[in-house]
Amino acid sequence: MNQIIWIARHANRLDFVNPDWFLTAEKRYDPPLSDDGMVQAQQLAKRLKGEKISHIFASPFLRTVQTANAIAEVLDLPIKLETGLSEWLNPEWMTEAPERLSTSDLAALFPRIDISYTSRIAAQYPETHEKVRQRSAQTARCLVTEFWPDDILLVAHGASVLGAAMGLVGDIAKTEVKATLCSLVKVVRQESEWLLELKGDTSHLTTIEEVVRFV
Repeated sequence: MNQIIWIARHANRLDFVNPDWFLTAEKRYDPPLSDDGMVQAQQLAKRLKGEKISHIFASPFLRTVQTANAIAEVLDLPIKLETGLSEWLNPEWMTEAPERLSTSDLAALFPRIDISYTSRIAAQYPETHEKVRQRSAQTARCLVTEFWPDDILLVAHGASVLGAAMGLVGDIAKTEVKATLCSLVKVVRQESEWLLELKGDTSHLTTIEEVVRFV
């Protein structure tokens, strides 16, 4: 029996378009999507329409929830907030643990959030590069096992997309996967073997970034 794991990075974020947003933001490490990011999220949702996805898991950061919500609306599915898919909590990027909206506040904004779901893996500030890879790899392995044989979608960040893919297919993901904004990774389990079928596909997007940015 096969199982398909889709892994998507969030769409473009407001502070990538307007860096000055960061200077006055209340939650400066939790930016929303930009206007063009909202368009990208809708294009990703359209790409995934018709796929047999049964569960959507998203990092609890606003930009990942917004991206996941666009997809959930099209697929008519709830969103499970999974801390294990969070942004890399890198002390070189963040002077403190990032403040973000609570689950109840997010659920008020996005009613598709499943408030009964409990995150399986924690993320603790500060994190090394190795730690975020381990954490997101563990998250992917945990979810694919628990929700086997259902097809699932993980909506994450640059580092956690790579980590999740590495957790399934190993180090090949480190060199093969290009985790650009709103890109799509597809991993297929056939018996006990994981196959990397899409390595960061952006064919669904009208505009793509030229350089991968992780901050």
